[in-house]
Amino acid sequence: MLPPASKGSLRCTMSARFRNRLGFERDLWSRGLNAVAGVDEAGRGPLAGPVVAAAVVFPASWHERGVATRLRGLNDSKQLTPEEREKFFAVLMNHGDIRFGVAHVDHAEIDRINILQATHRAMALALEQLSPPPEHVLVDGLAVGALRWPQTALIQGDARSYSISAASVIAKVTRDRLMIQWDREWPAYGFAEHKGYGTPQHLAALAEHGPCPIHRRSFAPLRPMERDLFGELISE
Repeated sequence: MLPPASKGSLRCTMSARFRNRLGFERDLWSRGLNAVAGVDEAGRGPLAGPVVAAAVVFPASWHERGVATRLRGLNDSKQLTPEEREKFFAVLMNHGDIRFGVAHVDHAEIDRINILQATHRAMALALEQLSPPPEHVLVDGLAVGALRWPQTALIQGDARSYSISAASVIAKVTRDRLMIQWDREWPAYGFAEHKGYGTPQHLAALAEHGPCPIHRRSFAPLRPMERDLFGELISE
């Protein structure tokens, strides 16, 4: 049986883990690519509201210095508490050496072009806000053909790359705040609690009140239904 880890060894393990999360950025910086952007989205699954994407560029000087101390522990936004997300969001938005872009595609555009295309469009719009433009993009998940920049797709990238983690936090907090605002306009749906996802509370509100203006009409159970020749309900 292995002996229990000492505090010193635990600290070394954690430092290595933090360092590894900057590994993809360091590799690209070492090749002379200074503007390395992480990009991620929030809001693909909800029944209401926009999909939001964020792009984040850390300074290449972090190749040697490592990530800023106040960002240690930054992770996939889904792995953080709301309080942790807000803390990291404030650091990211106010750090003078970090550049970022945020964009969203609304419910109407999602219905028009579908959620996948809307997500890719939001990512492209967020990246286009960066100045100077990115030289390489780290993408969470699969490659995005719509992006015009060289890219590396990372499965579970929001937990493997600090840049993507940062983008996931900015996108998530930005979208959550929008849903909280809309909760005040349409309080019957509980947007502040579930952020538009298809929870039992949300589905019950839809059954009682029908959709409001920001609901995605192309998403089940909001798609119009019709009966086939045998009388069974099918979606259009």
